[in-house]
Amino acid sequence: MKKRAFLKNLALTGIASTASFKALSETMEKYQHIPEKDLAKDEDFWAKIREGYRLKPDYINLENGYYCFIPQETLEGYISIIREINYQGSWYFRTVQWENKDKAAARLAKMFGGTPDEVAITRNATESLDIIISGYPWQKGDEAIFAEQDYGSIKNMFELASRRHGIVNKIVDIPLHPQSDDEIVKIYENAITPNTKLIMASHMINITGQILPVKKICDMAHSHGVEVMLDGAHCIAHFDFRIDELNCDYYACSLHKWLSVPIGAGLLYVKKEKIKQVWPLMAPYELDHPNIKNLNHTGTHPVATDLAINNAIDYFEKIGAKRKEERLRYLQFYWSDKVRNIPGIRLNTPSDPARCCGIANVGIEGMPPSEMAKSLLEKYGIYTVGIDSAGVVGCRITPNIYTSLAELDIFVEALKELAKV
Repeated sequence: MKKRAFLKNLALTGIASTASFKALSETMEKYQHIPEKDLAKDEDFWAKIREGYRLKPDYINLENGYYCFIPQETLEGYISIIREINYQGSWYFRTVQWENKDKAAARLAKMFGGTPDEVAITRNATESLDIIISGYPWQKGDEAIFAEQDYGSIKNMFELASRRHGIVNKIVDIPLHPQSDDEIVKIYENAITPNTKLIMASHMINITGQILPVKKICDMAHSHGVEVMLDGAHCIAHFDFRIDELNCDYYACSLHKWLSVPIGAGLLYVKKEKIKQVWPLMAPYELDHPNIKNLNHTGTHPVATDLAINNAIDYFEKIGAKRKEERLRYLQFYWSDKVRNIPGIRLNTPSDPARCCGIANVGIEGMPPSEMAKSLLEKYGIYTVGIDSAGVVGCRITPNIYTSLAELDIFVEALKELAKV
């Protein structure tokens, strides 16, 4: 089969021509004129979006932060891609897989920031961050700065770098309720010494949902000659921004979270002039690529996931970045505002809308998070996750755009009962 004919056939496995996606397009057209903030509160509209998800009736899922499962429109497209690649077999892998992966990466770059030479598809945010930490040109005595609230396995990767290269890790503490951006920036700045080479900061802290002023952190760090790597595992397709406007040197994200790509896809951004200094985690087929391909080899992998990125972007574009952001923020404040000042209930996420979006963390005084999560599931049919680390004691609550206000009302009443209000 000729390449052009194959690519045409493969395009047919996308979601734009499916009946469900056409129905979604018709729905979006009807509501196109409504401003994003107003549409965030329109339950009729979001009920139509909810119809595109196959939801398990056993519990209310408020743990989308680990994995945002795929709406039916993109799931069917993904299954079609798997069938087509299985049909093509080795022919696909030996001919067009890399071209198609490059196209998907270029589309990610166009939508979320960077150039095609700076954006690579990895398997998840952890791999993206580990590529940088493990391949960074460390010298003995170099210092790295990160926060106690950062992701556990990434902190461990810095520990491995310390054992291997003799670097010094300086760990800062981020307050749950900062008073200003300057307070956060100063925490990182005060830890910098002449030996500091790299700061890692969470764009959004995964256990609380707090959004950090990362551009200000990057600008400050660069004024001291320090590079910055951002952990954006929860950020892409959650709230609207562009990576290349943050002034960071490295950025990582998991696409199986808020972009709803099938498991096995992440994003790595490396500023072009920094690529050559990072040692590849796995050797590429051809050494010394001038672009990010030098850092992007993983061997044979599930290529259907690469192609499914296009389907996920199609769906995300149809919903709209600002519409989704406004809905997620509205859902979070819908439930959190109802319990914010209730005795016995403790919110571990800032109340400033600029410092949070869809994720928040809430605790019950005197109740261990594991017991709280267990009670929510067994007594109220609500699934979430308990967090008890880095000064955060509570359950992380992560609704998605399909979550209804009726479900959040059940959650609010459950919190009140657990707090004995």
